[in-house]
Amino acid sequence: MSGPTTDRENDWNPQQYDEAFDFVARHGTAVVDLLDPQPTERILDLGCGTGELTRTIDERAAAAIGVDASRSMVRTARSNAPACSFAHADAHHLPFSMKFDAVFSNAALHWMDDIERVCRAVWTALERGGRFVGELGGAGNVHGICGATQAELASRGYAMELPWTFPTIEEFATLVSTAGFELTGAWLFDRPTVLEGGDNGVARWLDMFGDELLGAVPPTERPSVVDGVETRLRSEQYSDGTWTANYRRLRFVAVRQTAERIT
Repeated sequence: MSGPTTDRENDWNPQQYDEAFDFVARHGTAVVDLLDPQPTERILDLGCGTGELTRTIDERAAAAIGVDASRSMVRTARSNAPACSFAHADAHHLPFSMKFDAVFSNAALHWMDDIERVCRAVWTALERGGRFVGELGGAGNVHGICGATQAELASRGYAMELPWTFPTIEEFATLVSTAGFELTGAWLFDRPTVLEGGDNGVARWLDMFGDELLGAVPPTERPSVVDGVETRLRSEQYSDGTWTANYRRLRFVAVRQTAERIT
C-alpha cells in the first residue's frame, strides 16, 4: 500500500489506513501489472506506505526497496513485508548510491511538495533506460469532498488551500520531461470509489487525509464542520447508506533515456 513521501504533516494511522482504506493497495495492483516487474530487476517503491505493494513487487522482481517519509508507515511496512527492505526517506532527496531498474509509485506523488524535484531524484536513482511507473491523483480528483470542505470552511471564516497537486496529463508531461524523462504513456480517468464506514465514510476520509484541509479549525469545531461537509455532499455522493468519492487518477509510464538531464 502506498502512502506519502513528503514533508506533509498528516497524522498517519497505519492500522486504520490498512483496514479502512485498503482500496488504495487493491487498485494499485493494476499499476504493478503495468510496471511488469521482472525477476532480474531491482525496483524502488516510492511512497510505500504500509508495504503491501512493495511485497507484491518483491514477489516478482529480484528485489524491492520501499521508502516513505512517515516513520509509522515504515515501521508497519517492515512488519507487513519482512522480506523487503524499507527506509525512512524524503522522495525529494533519495539516499541511495545504487541504481534501480524501475521506480514505482502509487497514490503518493500528489502528496509531495515539488513533483518536478521528485522526478529529478527518480531520474538520478534510475539506470539509463530505466522506467518510472505510477499513479497519482489527476486533475479534478476528489473535487466533491474538496469543494464541499472549502465552501463549509469559507462559510465559517476559514481559508483553505488544496494541499495536494492533481495535474492534468499536459502538466505532468511537462514535469517529467523537464526532469529528463520521455513520457511514453499517460491515462487520466474517473474512478468512483466507495468509502468504507457507511454513514461515517466522509468523516473517516477527512480524519485520515484531511489534517491540512482542516488545519485552521479548532478540534472542538471539527465535528460540526464535518457535518456541514456531509450536508453539502449528500445529494450527489450518498446513496443507500454509502458514500462514493469522485476519485480521478493519472496513471503513467516514463522512461529515462537521456544521458544528461534536460536543463
